[in-house]
Amino acid sequence: MAHVTAAAWAVVTLAASLAAAPVQAQNYPITPAQRATAEQVAVGGIPLSELAPDAPDNYTVKSGDTLWGISGMFLKSPWRWPELWGMNMEQIRNPHRIYPGQQLYLEKADGLARLRMGQAPVGAPTQTVKVSPRTRIAGLPDTSIPTLPPGAIEPFLEEGIIVGEGELEAAPRLVAGQDNRVLLTRGDRAYARGRNGAPLVERDPRQIDAYRVFRNARPLKDPGTGAVLGYEAQYLGVAELVRSESVQTVKSREGKDEPVTVPATVDIVMAKEEMRVGDRLMRQPPRQLMSYVPRAPKADTAGSIISVYGNAVALAGQNYVVAINRGTQDGLEPGHVLAIQKAGRRVVDRSQANERTELKLPDERNGVMMVFRTFDKVSYALVLEILEPISIGDHFTAPR
Repeated sequence: MAHVTAAAWAVVTLAASLAAAPVQAQNYPITPAQRATAEQVAVGGIPLSELAPDAPDNYTVKSGDTLWGISGMFLKSPWRWPELWGMNMEQIRNPHRIYPGQQLYLEKADGLARLRMGQAPVGAPTQTVKVSPRTRIAGLPDTSIPTLPPGAIEPFLEEGIIVGEGELEAAPRLVAGQDNRVLLTRGDRAYARGRNGAPLVERDPRQIDAYRVFRNARPLKDPGTGAVLGYEAQYLGVAELVRSESVQTVKSREGKDEPVTVPATVDIVMAKEEMRVGDRLMRQPPRQLMSYVPRAPKADTAGSIISVYGNAVALAGQNYVVAINRGTQDGLEPGHVLAIQKAGRRVVDRSQANERTELKLPDERNGVMMVFRTFDKVSYALVLEILEPISIGDHFTAPR
């Protein structure tokens, strides 16, 4: 059976049997390979050996659940939702919706399992996962549970940025603080100049002009080749443009009129760290509400972890963000799930008295991460599961 992937959508899977409910479901992509796998399973079911050994007998979806977490309850690999979907395609018309209160049960017979919706009939095989549909009305706020814990990725989408060489240095910069302040934080007013002497964009009174503030774009290098893949800028906070940069005419000491630059005025509205003169401003992009469909990459993918996001952080644990040395030019997309490998230790074989052979123990799988933001040569991934802390230089592969 093909091991098609897509995290927590095991539950999306489970749940979205809102065939009769007038809900406007999101149009998440279902690839031909995923549908083919689901159709294959729909014919004969899924072997019991593919179910998680500790899958609950009954489960009702609760507020606060995530698709990734629920998927892991039922399948050995939580991103293999197409197989679970295929267990009951006639009832689960939309594999991308699941809501608190839904119930589901697994019908098990002849070594195979099939997904059923609603209440389990009397005398049905044990190990029943329940998920009963709930009436929904179009136009109500979307209360479907998320793929991953809320807040695990969204704050980072405002922060993490990879820039090209010299790009940050060419960006607008802070030139002074009010009342000669050296360090700036939330609530402070500051002054800024546009890139290369050009004024900051003219302020639009109909909208808020927000800029993210960065410092110290440090190079991210490929551990194998040493090539610089991009520059990771340190995120400091957000400033709002109050007045645009301008030019005023003033009298010189000789009494002559001469033009003088008046820097733009900005207010610091959010500060993760204190800011100072020389820090750079980059316009805040429109907020993107992304939905991730966890899945395995189409092709074999391998690479290394090149950075752990955060100042002076060398090790990463669950829910940490790491940078990897593969990006869009390598075919990576948001939602791709990757297996983290822990390098095997170098040891000496002392099993024989007269022989000492140096060995390298096999690499062992250490966890799973999901790509959520991609650049040309670098991507950021969220660590979803981990056995031991991750170090810079650890490898990753496509999950199997």
